Order: sequence, then structure tokens, then C-alpha cells
Amino acid sequence: MKTKILGALIAGFGALAGIPHAGAEEKLVPGKDRIDVPAIGDGLCLHNLFQTGMVLQRDKPIRIWGWAEPGENVSVTFGDKMQSCTAAADRSWKVELPALPASSEPRTLVVQGKATTIKLEDILLGDVWLLGGQSNMEFPIYKVEDGALEIASANFKNIRLFTVPQLNGPDYKKAFPRLYQWSDWNSDHYRQGYWDVCSPATVSEMSAIGYTFARRLHMATQIPIGVIDASRGGTCIETWLPLDLLKTIDTPEVKAALSEWDKQVAAFNPQQDLEARIKQDQEWVANMKKQGREKEIPANRTPPSALRPGPAMDMNRPGNCYASMLAPLAGFQIKGAIWHQGFNNAMVPNGHVLYYQVFAKMIGAWRAAFDDPQMPFGIISLCTAGDPQDLNNYLENIVDEGIYIREVQYQTFLDFQKAGDKSVGYASSFDQRRAWYHPQIKIPVGERIAGWALVTKYGKSGDIRWLPPTIQEMKVDGGKMILKMARFEVIPYNDGPILGFCIAGKDGKFQPAKADWIDPANPGDRSTIVLSSPLVAEPVYYRHAWGRNPLANLKAGGIPLDALRNDNFTVADMYEIYTGKKSATPNILEGVEFRDLGNALKAEDVKRRLNEAETFIKEHQATSNAAQQ
Repeated sequence: MKTKILGALIAGFGALAGIPHAGAEEKLVPGKDRIDVPAIGDGLCLHNLFQTGMVLQRDKPIRIWGWAEPGENVSVTFGDKMQSCTAAADRSWKVELPALPASSEPRTLVVQGKATTIKLEDILLGDVWLLGGQSNMEFPIYKVEDGALEIASANFKNIRLFTVPQLNGPDYKKAFPRLYQWSDWNSDHYRQGYWDVCSPATVSEMSAIGYTFARRLHMATQIPIGVIDASRGGTCIETWLPLDLLKTIDTPEVKAALSEWDKQVAAFNPQQDLEARIKQDQEWVANMKKQGREKEIPANRTPPSALRPGPAMDMNRPGNCYASMLAPLAGFQIKGAIWHQGFNNAMVPNGHVLYYQVFAKMIGAWRAAFDDPQMPFGIISLCTAGDPQDLNNYLENIVDEGIYIREVQYQTFLDFQKAGDKSVGYASSFDQRRAWYHPQIKIPVGERIAGWALVTKYGKSGDIRWLPPTIQEMKVDGGKMILKMARFEVIPYNDGPILGFCIAGKDGKFQPAKADWIDPANPGDRSTIVLSSPLVAEPVYYRHAWGRNPLANLKAGGIPLDALRNDNFTVADMYEIYTGKKSATPNILEGVEFRDLGNALKAEDVKRRLNEAETFIKEHQATSNAAQQ
């Protein structure tokens, strides 16, 4: 797991993991990593996944591997099972031991070489889950609402935590070091590449979603749970697929993305980059002196002197995170993975198009990496960001790219379901509403995806709801749209009016819809909803929860009705519908065009609210006049 290093705590954490820590405070240099154990050591060594305190996957053959001298005989003993092999010319060796059932009994693994013996202790047999995605998966438990309570009660000796070091580059890594990794973002060191026993002292920097997921699984099953966090903030989906696989996807969007990165890599000149940074540094110093601010220039400051690798090593170069963070784990036996990502792809115009083209293939690539074509994979949809959608700003919030990312995440799940693949799960997160792009309500999200795993992969009660409710049928009758769902399907979570729908006629101009049950007097039937708007005489299209931070309140068993629609209008289509102009680039809106669309939608919101106000005044006056007569 990832532990922030704070002064005197370094020695304590080092002792907890059984690593050397003498003088660790002095060795942690700002801006630099400190490697405690190299990725591949000299002589006999294990892959750094294998450590004291780890969890090995139950019910699957146990694979152990590492490196030794070429031709060296290596034997591995775990319990009463032993297997031997001979190190290859490249020093690699690997053994496979028989599968074993889950066990909370601490066991010892012994690796014996020609002159060296390695002993790992306190190893449990259980289920290992991989965490993938970006910062909302990475977001630590200490930062979330009710996080302090979770930390204080995180005494689970049979939950084990691990964070993969964030390496870079397109070359496939065979291993990773154990290290204190420097973070420029947080200006601090983080301890990565170590297994830790879950406790209040170790859990605070762990993924909030990942920890909550592990806690629920362990509490329900009493099986040891290992969590491997391979998420990385600020990453796009295309960095998490093998580059060779991306090159086989014959779409304009994927080809354009690969081509653009190739151009950036080819154009980068390390020497010119250094010279530009030196010049920028000199100009900054000269400007500070000109302003009489010499004292603000740090005394130990040094001008740039090192060449940078440039875009070739960028974490978002297609394939790079797969090569540097997933490839080192390949072949390790795990139970499954959960995924929470999408923010960076939502920053790209029409980013959802590429997302849909690659997402299912990414799931397949991860399954192949862990040798399990039916490996469970849980999708958590993109979370909220931006101002909450309400009836005053409703329309201006229906064109955010993040909504379309959320839609294709749900559609990918449905695609797997329709193909008969029941090992892909789904959980919404948009109802955990916060305006910040790191919503701090993470615990319910972790529990929601745990519900999917418990029902489908652990045989727990079907009363645990995880499947999103669905709309089964739509028809139009007398200027109203009627949506049919399964009987007793949904209710507003606050027992108030139904919120979250909008409708449009064939012109595609949407308006928030008034939503009622088809039979309000019959509370026993909440299966059919009637949508209407005085501004939409003949509805054709509907949308639900169509906002980045959407106005919506329908749930079934605590699970929200997802972002749904029956139209296929693109953002560029909406631009033409509301402004009467075509986008300069087909299907893509430039910044000015997007601004113009926003202004047009704001104007529609104002027009509607004025209409509502005029109607209210007329009705109020009519009522007053009737009362006076």
C-alpha cells in the first residue's frame, strides 16, 4: 500500500514491514526516489510481489517466480508442497504449486538456491483483487467523509494492502522496486511496493473505494482479502491497454490518438528542451532581481541541468501504464479487478467515442494478463463534477462530455451482459453528489461495487441489490411519454416528486419533464412513469440523469436509475439544434462553439423559467379573483 512518510513515522513503518530503516530520514531526499529493494536483485531473488504478509490467490495454481544465477537449481516449498526448477540463461525461474483452499492460518514459503535461502512468513490464502483507474480510485480513505471512523476501526489482520510503484515508459517491465517514491504533486514521499497488514496505522493512504470493497468482502465471507492498487491519478484509458492491441483497433479516433503521440515523441529534442528551461530559469531570476526580490530566491536553488525523457515516457502515452504498471503483475493469480476512471477522457472533445472503442478490449487485455478469460471485472461509472444541475441551469448542464463517458461505461457493461458474460459488473457513483471532481463520498461507492461481487462471485443473498433498474418500454399517448419499468422497480429516494427526466420533440430541443406515476393513487404500483412538458407538445425523445452532476432521484434498493436516453444526438448535433449552425469540424465542437452552445442553452433555461413564472402569476391572479367574487 501507499504510506505517506512523516518524519519519525518512517522507522515505525519500516519495522512493521520488516525492512531496514536505520538512517531512513536522512536518505529521503526531496525530489528523488529512495529504492530499498531493486526490481531485480543480484543472485537468488523473488519478484517483489512475493513478500512476508501477502495473500496468495486461493483455488488457483500458485505461481512463484524470480531470478537466480543461470543454471542454478531453485526449490520452492509452501506448506507440504515443493517444486523445483532450473534458472534459465536470462536468470529467470518459475514454479507452479497446486491450488489450495482459503485459509487464515499464516504459512511460510521457503525458496532455496545453491547458497541462499529466502523465507517469507505470515502468508494467507484468500482472494486478491486489483484496483484500476485514476485518482478517484486512488483517493485515500483519510480524505473522505467518515474516513476517520473507518481508519479507527480498520483492525483487519486478514486484509492485506499493496500499492504498485508508479513506473513509466513503453518498455514492458518485468518487475518493480520497493521504494519510497517521491510525488511532485504532493511534495512528499510515499512508501510503495510493500504488503501491509490492514490496521489503523497502515490504512489511511489506501484507496477509500478499494479498502471499503475489501472490508465488505472480508466481513461477509471471512476469507482473507488482498488488495493491489494499480490506479494512477490523471491517466487516460488508452494508457492502460497494450500498445500492440491499440494498433489493431482500426478506427479514426484511435489512429489519430496514436499518430499524435508519435508526432510528439518524434518532435521532442532533449537538448533544446533543456536550453529552453535554462533560458526560462534565467529570465525568472532576472525578473526577481529587477523587482528587488532577491531574498525570495532560494539559496540552495540550482538551474536546470538534466535532460528530460519527454513524451516518450509520459504516463498518458498510449500503452505506457500497461507496460510499466500492469505488465509487472502479469501471470500473478488474482480473483478479479474493479475500475474507476474517466475524468481525463472527459476532457477531450468526443472522448467517449474512443473510450467505447477501447474499453471492452482493455477488459479483455487485463483478463489475458492474468490468464483468466472470465476474470470478474467491476466497472464503477464516472463520478460527479461541477455545479449541481437544478431547474435553473438544467439545459446548460446536458452537454458535458463526462455524461457520455458515463453512458459508454454503462453500455459496455450491458454489451457484456447481452453477450452472456456475467463476470462483468457495474455500479453507479453519480448520485454521491459533490461539485468537486474528487467527490469525498467514496465509502458508499465501495460498498455498492462490493454488493455486485458478493452476489455474483460469493453466492450471497440475492436480496442485495446491485443491478441498476431499467426502462423496459416507451410509448407516447396524447402528448405524454409513458415509460414502463418492472413492477415496484423504483421510488424517489426522498419520497418527493420524481426528478431527473427531460423530453424533446422531433426538433431535439429538450425541456425538463414533469414526471408522475401513471396511477398516483395506487402506491402499490410504481412501475410506470408519465412524462410531460407544456413546452413539448409531442414528445419523441427522453433523457434521464443527463448531467455531469445530475438532478435525479429515482432508486431501486438504493441503486439509482442510470444515465439513459433514447436519442443519439451528439454534442455537435445539439449545437446545430440550438444555434442553427453546423460545427466547423464535423462532430467536434471547438471552444468558441461550445461556449455558444452553452449560451444558447442558458437562454432556453431563462425562457422556460420566465414561462413558468408567467403561468404561476396568471394562475395566482385567477385564484385571487375567484376568491374575491
